[in-house]
Amino acid sequence: MASDEIKHDYHLVQPSAWPIVGSLGAFITAVGAIAWFQTLKGAPALFGIFSSWYLFAGGIMVLMITFIGWWRDVVKESVVLGDHTPVVKLGLRYGMILFIASEVMFFVAWFWAYFNASLFPAAINLTAWPPENIATFNPWDLPLLNTLILLTSGTTVTWAHHAIQTGNQRGAVNGLGLTILLGMLFTCVQAYEYMHAGFPFSGNIYGATFFMATGFHGFHVIVGTIFLIVCWFRARAGHFTPERHFGFEAAAWYWHFVDVVWLFLFASIYVWGAGTNFAAH
Repeated sequence: MASDEIKHDYHLVQPSAWPIVGSLGAFITAVGAIAWFQTLKGAPALFGIFSSWYLFAGGIMVLMITFIGWWRDVVKESVVLGDHTPVVKLGLRYGMILFIASEVMFFVAWFWAYFNASLFPAAINLTAWPPENIATFNPWDLPLLNTLILLTSGTTVTWAHHAIQTGNQRGAVNGLGLTILLGMLFTCVQAYEYMHAGFPFSGNIYGATFFMATGFHGFHVIVGTIFLIVCWFRARAGHFTPERHFGFEAAAWYWHFVDVVWLFLFASIYVWGAGTNFAAH
């Protein structure tokens, strides 16, 4: 059957070891993280061998190898083998749209937790929101700076998209490079902000909802930055053409999604829920 002429527009993928390897890596990472955290709390080592972070790091390494190998195979299927027909590309677009929709619902859960506590503080034995003992961030300081950084990155990724559509490879590379730098800068500013937070993660509902919502957004920024780095290398290699560049489009969609989520976070958590008891600058 492999030698027969293909008479359809669909892509029947070849057998791959990456799904099972990735599943194994995820399992090792989860077990390693649990064992590591338990030993940090003073619990005995799991079976006497999982007393350090080595198992967790090993699982992360397996996942990284899976990401690199699987992504390489997908790029090969598109650029070298030409398996991504218009029908396949349509399916990929629907898949990316559904993935982003699932991510929207993921963040809805954290917003729901935040608004449940902030709109009904009496239900959780609070007299006000934010709680009186919480020193919040001044939204017009670092949060505003990070908002401007991320919104600017949205314009540069749009510049790169327009450059690809017009066959301007240099413009695409430059636009992607600037977007990557801005994404890294956003992550650094947020890490600095966390280091100077006037409230802890645990022990209070404000810190828990704040760090979970903004922290997961920061994780998505890191993932999106990696996504764009891969696209930058692909753009330099000439993989993207005006007719074939869905890999970049998927990254751009994801990045704009990250932008929009941050606007909601900034408006609801930093501005609306700021209070007046700001932490030191």
